[in-house]
Amino acid sequence: MMVAMSERLWAPWRLQYIQNADVAEGCIFCDKPSEKRDRENLILHRFETCFVILNLFPYVSGHLMVAPFRHLGELNEMTSEEKLEMIEATDACCRALQAVYRPQGFNLGANIGRSAGAGIVGHVHMHIVPRWAGDTNFMSVVGQTRVLPESLEDTYDKLIEALPNVL
Repeated sequence: MMVAMSERLWAPWRLQYIQNADVAEGCIFCDKPSEKRDRENLILHRFETCFVILNLFPYVSGHLMVAPFRHLGELNEMTSEEKLEMIEATDACCRALQAVYRPQGFNLGANIGRSAGAGIVGHVHMHIVPRWAGDTNFMSVVGQTRVLPESLEDTYDKLIEALPNVL
């Protein structure tokens, strides 16, 4: 059966993620902050013990992650200060996302360990995913594809402006 071109949605950016999912060397949560190229690496803010970074393969626009600078695989390895700052950073991110995108809710979560769905195993991090009524549609459910209305660079520009206003 021939499929008409209009029945396909191309998401070529996903190929990089798929091809490198199990072969990535190093740790992005250690490597990216050490490079001191925050805009290029999509790092929005550096706190004392953790930092905020845009997800390179987001579920929706504004999908952020908060990670400690130290390479820690478990919550119980974090100091009380790191845990507190991660939650405070998550709260600041939610407020910045609220100011820019006006989501109706948020999914917050940490996938710790491969069987829990962690894409980056060995470095604990918190996902912040803004949500809107009806934002889950057939694309992500059936097509296993995300449709993002703006580029990561545009998302970065909006949030880099908003975050200092909520800190």
